[in-house]
Amino acid sequence: MMLTKKVRASIDNSVLCWLATVSNQGIPNVSPKEVFKYYGDDKIIVANIASPQTKKNIENNKNVCISFIDILIQKGFQLKGTARVINKMSVEFKNMEAELLKITKGKFPFLTIFEITITTVKPIIAPKYILYPETTEKDQIESAKQTYGFSG
Repeated sequence: MMLTKKVRASIDNSVLCWLATVSNQGIPNVSPKEVFKYYGDDKIIVANIASPQTKKNIENNKNVCISFIDILIQKGFQLKGTARVINKMSVEFKNMEAELLKITKGKFPFLTIFEITITTVKPIIAPKYILYPETTEKDQIESAKQTYGFSG
């Protein structure tokens, strides 16, 4: 199982993810996505709300990388795998759409879904945890709140 409880919890705590694709000419494209969810043991689904370049790239080159972090704890994951575009006419679309509609509550229309089958999982952690091993997640949250002007 690629999407462990820890990876799933990180997805649940992340507001955005970044989906990286590559064109046929080798030109990289990274696009933020806010409607994404784990799906089964080894898949992530992403609503295609306004991403024509991402769609085109996936149709031409299925290799992708998706990453996400909890912005306060500054930990997350980088996942690599292969993607495919799920069209509205596909049998699978309805079940995937139902999961994503829980997030959007119908406020964002999408005609396709990107389904990513994960092949590798790598943790992402802020350098402070490595340079200062005594750093706790609580310390990191307080530091991030001060740095970014969060209160509460």
